[in-house]
Amino acid sequence: MSSTQAPRRLVPALQSPVCWSEEDQTVLVCTAVSDVTHDVKNFVFEPEGEQVFDFEAGQFLTLMLDIDGYPVNRCYTISSPPTRPHRLAITVKRVLGGTVSNWVHDNIVPGSKVNAMAPLGAFTLAKQPAEKYLFLSAGSGITPLMSMLRTMYDLGSHADVVFLHSARTPSDIVFRHELAAIEMLMPNLRVVHVCENDYPSERWGGMRGRLSPTMLHTIVPDLHERVTFNCGPVPYMEAVRRILGELEYDLGNYHEESFTFDDPAQPGATPPPEGVEYDEIAIAPPPAGDDGVATYSVEFTKSGRTVTCRADQNVLDAALAAGIRLASSCSQGMCGTCKLPKLSGEVEMNHNGGIRPREVAAGKILACCSKPLSDLSLDA
Repeated sequence: MSSTQAPRRLVPALQSPVCWSEEDQTVLVCTAVSDVTHDVKNFVFEPEGEQVFDFEAGQFLTLMLDIDGYPVNRCYTISSPPTRPHRLAITVKRVLGGTVSNWVHDNIVPGSKVNAMAPLGAFTLAKQPAEKYLFLSAGSGITPLMSMLRTMYDLGSHADVVFLHSARTPSDIVFRHELAAIEMLMPNLRVVHVCENDYPSERWGGMRGRLSPTMLHTIVPDLHERVTFNCGPVPYMEAVRRILGELEYDLGNYHEESFTFDDPAQPGATPPPEGVEYDEIAIAPPPAGDDGVATYSVEFTKSGRTVTCRADQNVLDAALAAGIRLASSCSQGMCGTCKLPKLSGEVEMNHNGGIRPREVAAGKILACCSKPLSDLSLDA
């Protein structure tokens, strides 16, 4: 595996930590790039300033890129652990036809600078601490679980972990050698890889095929005693949920996250598609559409535009339908890119960790997952 590095700054041993906050954007400087597999690279960054990285294992950050003159935001899970706060890494798979992943592979080198938003996300170990875990991943979905495992290793955790990763071939197993090394040093860790096919230069001798109820029960006979974290492509996630259902697993102990941001897309395009409860508010009955669904007006004060938004429609979709382009990325309430100050009105917002409680208290919303409960005025 090849790697390139830029000269590293010495980090003062007694440096006072200056951490990112939810409002922060910062400039990251790439210090190293290395090959993980034939189509996966690891990118290590330091902050341009004197910040240290403060995040939870399993969270992601949003890169703010300029690709061929178009602003593009994309979220990548942090694969490094928060226990090593002076540097941060993302691990990116090159996707055939993927605008952003190909640009990252071809353009980010040691010395490159990129803008990024502070880490976010609710898919973290802190969500449900346990004595026994099952980590399930496929493809590049391994990255948040690798951050979790590296954190547990650094902290000397005694938790019992089964790390089950699915790949197409042996050459596609991400972090294969590092996982083997950590397994030798963590007596309560068991790593199992499942491959669908052989690789021309390596015949696979381990578990073969796709994950099934029988395979999962064989590998993890004490499944019902474990808290499960799962990340991977959408079909894999759906298969895991179906398998766990067949095995009558308690989904109250199940946590998942899936990113589809590397799907092929044109620059500037928006990829396809803990709840906050609000007290009832006294508002006048809104006008109804032809199908009886209420409609509201949404004013964008900076552009001077006002659009109509149905009560069952997200603000972002209404804006895009009217030709108003808002900054957005995930469209799933995860990345925080579409965060807007709300000047007046009320919304129903169901997000996935992309906005913090104090931001909600300050009147901010995520346009991609907010539906109007009244007429709105937004600072955009």
